[in-house]
Amino acid sequence: MAHQRPHTGRQRNEAARQAILDAALRLFGTSGGDVTVGAIAAEAGVGKQTLYRWWTSKYAILLEAFTEYGRAVVPEPDTGTVDGDVRAFVTATFAGMAEAAPVLSALMGEAQRDPATLETLREFTDRRRTALRTLLERGRDRAELPADAPLDLLIDQVYGVLWYRVLLGHGPLSPHAAGELADGLLRQARRD
Repeated sequence: MAHQRPHTGRQRNEAARQAILDAALRLFGTSGGDVTVGAIAAEAGVGKQTLYRWWTSKYAILLEAFTEYGRAVVPEPDTGTVDGDVRAFVTATFAGMAEAAPVLSALMGEAQRDPATLETLREFTDRRRTALRTLLERGRDRAELPADAPLDLLIDQVYGVLWYRVLLGHGPLSPHAAGELADGLLRQARRD
């Protein structure tokens, strides 16, 4: 049951903010795009005006929540090898996104209709791409990958498989699939 929080005024109250983000993830995870601002507010125990004061739409709330979720469930590992780093990153990404597939689908659907959501989703994906690029560049700097390894293409393949499986339900985002993808990408990078 939602708990009422004390009125926080115009300034963001971190407890209320976190309750709103958690509520958005829960509701979108079970209902997809049918979630309303009112439902998020009720679930979080705050007034709708709080949400409208802090965010422009329910999708802006969801994107902020999803960004934090991504940071929490997908670490930027440093195992000592590019193989270990990429495998850990892709496995954590697939695991985290498997749980959040309905949320991702709702976001992608809205991004096709709303330019602001599309831009925010691009910012989110750019941050995740940058995190993977950092791991690959570190491997290249340690001479574990060739200097001319096609990093952008490798990154595209990770997120291409992820989105394909999320949006079409083509296959699971399983640890086995993540490991096979990571291993295949690293072999591909080393063939050049």
